[in-house]
Amino acid sequence: MARRSRVDEVVDGLFDDIVARRLLADQALPSEPELGERFDVSRVTVREAVKTLQARGVVRVESGRGSFVQPVSRWTSLSAVLAATSATGDAEAAEQLIELRRIFETGAAALAASRATPDEVDAIAADLDAMRDAHRTDDLASFVAADLSFHDRIIAASRNPFLTVMFAPLTEVLSERRAQTSRVRLIQEHAIVEHEHVLDALRDGDPEDARRAMDSHMRQTLEDLREHVLHA
Repeated sequence: MARRSRVDEVVDGLFDDIVARRLLADQALPSEPELGERFDVSRVTVREAVKTLQARGVVRVESGRGSFVQPVSRWTSLSAVLAATSATGDAEAAEQLIELRRIFETGAAALAASRATPDEVDAIAADLDAMRDAHRTDDLASFVAADLSFHDRIIAASRNPFLTVMFAPLTEVLSERRAQTSRVRLIQEHAIVEHEHVLDALRDGDPEDARRAMDSHMRQTLEDLREHVLHA
């Protein structure tokens, strides 16, 4: 267990360097002896850490040449990509995240409309009520929590385990993004209206209406992001 922990320390340290652009795409990692000295670990531990990053597509190993940072476009770990793009606060990445949500969540809403139980729809409605209450009391943390729960419940009600697993890495990043955008009360108002339309479609059990309602919500979210956050 101790050795695994030391590997994680090296992985996290190198990943932080890459995200902070202290190590750039196609740049070689420091040598094994240098990394061993920096982290006070053995070469075996360094090699295991590099293998972990290689498995995520973050690093490539070239025989006889060393280990090099991969461009983010070649990374294979969704959680790593999300962590990197979230850390940079890049406007393009923020918009791309909404594009990804749009792909996931419109389909999930359509599935949930035909598969959600009455109890699940009631729980989704309760989240919307919590959003309204939090908006009235200017409770940002509660608003964000209820907003995230609303969407998580729809993903769960889709009854598609692949959607659930693929959406899970987004949760932490979405929480940070929601806290940023939901500080604007007008955005909260827009979100409440859009969520009402999604809930109505779920209650009616209409997959196409649910898809359209969620798509409208994602479009509104993108417009609000551009107008009130990125260009504010």
